[in-house]
Amino acid sequence: MPSFNHLGIRTEINQTLKANGIGTPTPIQEKTIPVLLTGKDVIAQAQTGTGKTLAFVLPILEMIDPAMSGIQALIITPTRELALQVTAEVKKMAAGFDEGINVLAVYGGQDVEKQMKKLKGPKHIVIGTPGRLLDHLQRGTIKLSSVSKLVLDEADQMLHMGFLNDVEDILQRTPSNRQTMLFSATMPGQIRSLARRYTRKPEDIRVENSRVTVEETKQIAVETTDRKKKETLCGLVDLYRPFLAIIFCRTKRRASTLNSGLKELGYESDELHGDLSQAKREQVVKRFRDAKIQLLVATDVAARGLDVEGVTHVFNYDIPHDVESYVHRIGRTGRAGGTGMAVTLFTAKDRSTLQMIEKGINLTIKKKSGEQEVSPVSRESKKEASENHQTGRPNKAKQRSSSRHRDGGKKARPRPSNEKRPSKSNRRTKPNNNKRRGR
Repeated sequence: MPSFNHLGIRTEINQTLKANGIGTPTPIQEKTIPVLLTGKDVIAQAQTGTGKTLAFVLPILEMIDPAMSGIQALIITPTRELALQVTAEVKKMAAGFDEGINVLAVYGGQDVEKQMKKLKGPKHIVIGTPGRLLDHLQRGTIKLSSVSKLVLDEADQMLHMGFLNDVEDILQRTPSNRQTMLFSATMPGQIRSLARRYTRKPEDIRVENSRVTVEETKQIAVETTDRKKKETLCGLVDLYRPFLAIIFCRTKRRASTLNSGLKELGYESDELHGDLSQAKREQVVKRFRDAKIQLLVATDVAARGLDVEGVTHVFNYDIPHDVESYVHRIGRTGRAGGTGMAVTLFTAKDRSTLQMIEKGINLTIKKKSGEQEVSPVSRESKKEASENHQTGRPNKAKQRSSSRHRDGGKKARPRPSNEKRPSKSNRRTKPNNNKRRGR
């Protein structure tokens, strides 16, 4: 397999890549980087977790001229989280340049006035969401007349979120001779149509199918009931002891409710969804990235583009409704050749959806019963897991033992550590004193 040097990436960037533990290009990088360095337009179909961000970031950095003050590259992303993620990646890769490359993220939830002040200075690369970019264009605070490189990242998500009209407005305000790079996990008809209108003789690049993302991730599906779903999840967390885990819920309300329940049971968790302020979202992601919390309860849109090192497990608390969402979710673990585990909880009514997902990823997911899969974890094991998490050992997690009845899921009276649990026989024969007292 060729190195980044062989693909045409300069020594300074190669050194930065190696310093960050990246030595070998992924398939999407190997196919895309040489084409982009020739100046051709590209339509690339690749799932999340395949290393596609570096597939366009590295060629852009190779071709940026630090001596020019105008915006040379514009990267459009569907969400704030992805904009921040791409911005961090660009800054990290540009750290080894002798001449500074100015990078700015522009997205909703930030103070517009502060963004306007930052835009007044020289900016080489701008990464932003459609709505906020269009806002600045209408205010006249951003000019795209010097843009020579334009990226549409996760174009299918922009379609799903209703941003295509905004994206077209932005594209029409950039030079027609720009180089255009479109990256998408899927290629619906509207995305193909957009690509035809705004690219010039593009090179079509594909990484074969969903298994590129999921093949390194161990996947199981655990059957449960709606009533016992939270109890099953807690048992699975105790059983697998993740270092960091993302738990996906279908709605913001369900994510918030589940997070509250987990906190009450003693788990170190937090929530990530669209109802949070941008400052709060950034705070939550930072705490998760720094392993200050172990469990992140999130919705699909909020976690779009979230790339956190050390995510060992993904739990689908609510089964996703389509294959693309499933692949995106489990792509949060097993990133770019790493390994991970994905656990999907499903009920009887979810079986047809699970079959649809299996067909879409061309893989039969191993199925287990919640009662068989979940077994009590000893207090000593949890203590060991907690110590491992605190010392940063890989693939271990901090656990919080919580007293709860396994059969009913109700929170039990906290038991002092020196108090012994009564035997089953004693519990069965213990007289009902409350009844005798007439209570």
